[in-house]
Amino acid sequence: MESTINITLSTTKKEKPASDQLEFGKIFTDHMFVMDYQEGKGWINPQIIPYQPISLDPSSVVFHYGQTVFEGMKAYLTKEGKVLLFRPERNFRRLNLSNERICIPQIDEEFALEALKKLVSIDKDWIPTAPGTSLYIRPFVIATQPYLGVAASTSYKFMIILSPVGSYYKEGIRPVKIFVENEFVRAVKGGTGTAKTGGNYAASLKAQEISGEKGYSQVLWLDGVEKKYIEEVGAMNIFFKVNGEVITPALNGSILEGVTRDSIIQLLKHWGVPVSERKISIDEIYDAYSKGLLEEAFGAGTAAVISPVGELLWKDQKIVLNNGETGELSQKLYNTLTGIQTGLEQDILGWTVEVK
Repeated sequence: MESTINITLSTTKKEKPASDQLEFGKIFTDHMFVMDYQEGKGWINPQIIPYQPISLDPSSVVFHYGQTVFEGMKAYLTKEGKVLLFRPERNFRRLNLSNERICIPQIDEEFALEALKKLVSIDKDWIPTAPGTSLYIRPFVIATQPYLGVAASTSYKFMIILSPVGSYYKEGIRPVKIFVENEFVRAVKGGTGTAKTGGNYAASLKAQEISGEKGYSQVLWLDGVEKKYIEEVGAMNIFFKVNGEVITPALNGSILEGVTRDSIIQLLKHWGVPVSERKISIDEIYDAYSKGLLEEAFGAGTAAVISPVGELLWKDQKIVLNNGETGELSQKLYNTLTGIQTGLEQDILGWTVEVK
């Protein structure tokens, strides 16, 4: 693989939006990273270029057979002006796990991280400074071979684009209402649930649409076989605090291995809070709620970091937690993780990577 990154800087800079006008994924920085793969040559021509459209043949494999994967992470600006990434090596490791499942060639993870650092360094002026804001990072791979046959592509593009994003909680951290899905299925063991691929998200749209019509902002997925065991929320992993113990569904072949999920588990263990990864049914959660043992529930993901759950709707039965208020542990986890990410808290577990 070529190791020299060719850099072409933009001659015209875009106008940067005000921090209070930022929306998720709608505005992009001045530059992007691009690298191509060709069968027989490997990954070639790594470059940082001005952000621009790309040209693809209408018969490119990605359009017809969904051979694509992506990641999501963020860059943060500390009060001292340092630029920090949060556990980026975990994201690139997971990208390669997704690549393996979708038959995409492996990417050199160390090189990808160095490319990301260079890109973020070039566009670091795009990192917003207001509290709760950050620079969202989207690495992704698409299959580019012009071919209408059901087979792995022989050519690919690996790209990284950047987008300044506002605070997920503009008015402070607030619990969300979640609809427990009983009809549709997102993934099953042996499928693509452990890969961060576009098809998983397309499969979730119908249930998300229905839940929105019912007044709920997220969908909680149950297992695809028995429709009994809790798996994950549409864009997050899920945790429950029951009688002092924090429980999250075990990785079972259909649940995404979240970086924030792993960080929470490590923090809880560091704090001495009982935490377990195991199968947990929606019946068990409702039973704990009925007995007054369900103390908190929260989602975990890159966008929100921690998303407290204020209400679950399951078969017309409402589970209301903490009177719809944010729980003590949810708040502590949010404060600690965001504090580490932005340099306000000591990085006790060595998770942050500085961009020079």
